[in-house]
Amino acid sequence: MRIETRHQPSFAVVRAHLAPGETIQAESGAMAAHSLGIEVEARMQGGLMKSLSRSVLGGESLFITTFRAHPQHPGWVDLAARLPGDALALDVAPERGVVLTRGSWLAAEAGVTLDTKWGGFGNLVGGEGGFTVHASGQGQVVAACYGALDRHDLPEGGGFTVDTGHVVAYEDRVRPQLRRAARQGFMATMKSGEGFVFDFVGPGAVWTQSRNPNEFVGWLASVLPARQ
Repeated sequence: MRIETRHQPSFAVVRAHLAPGETIQAESGAMAAHSLGIEVEARMQGGLMKSLSRSVLGGESLFITTFRAHPQHPGWVDLAARLPGDALALDVAPERGVVLTRGSWLAAEAGVTLDTKWGGFGNLVGGEGGFTVHASGQGQVVAACYGALDRHDLPEGGGFTVDTGHVVAYEDRVRPQLRRAARQGFMATMKSGEGFVFDFVGPGAVWTQSRNPNEFVGWLASVLPARQ
């Protein structure tokens, strides 16, 4: 499979070029278009309990859509995320998995397994952080973001701090530590206007997004008229 990304960085569309009989699994509703002869199937990956865990805790859909090229002809599938922004194909290997935050997973090759991983208490308190999606196995996984993407390559022992709402993905060898943004206490955190942050320590790569979808949702809720 070959991944091609167009219309970056604001309105990325990912095209997966499939060899005859090859498949790609994608988030439900992500398909924008596909070539003739593509077979489409929706199913739960890993059984009911794993699918429920990924859906309820990881923020992804219960069903995963599988696209299969014709057995004798190549094909392609165009995929797009819900929010405007960029997209990136990341390599997953048995010795190096990738962790994606809620809503960031868009698609993956058939050799990639998706599971749910605990990412911290930020989701329970501030609507960020919480459970994440862990991609393991062998192949490529596609992550989508809100806004533009930045990659941070951390050396051994090196790191940085980022607001939880701006995290897209990180290699599972990176060590994340969740904490309040203001170290002085809960009231200081509230006054600062910031919630929770991640301290990331390398080695490994971290991908962040230039916009925070949770802040966007909060702003929309403040300006939209209340329902009667």
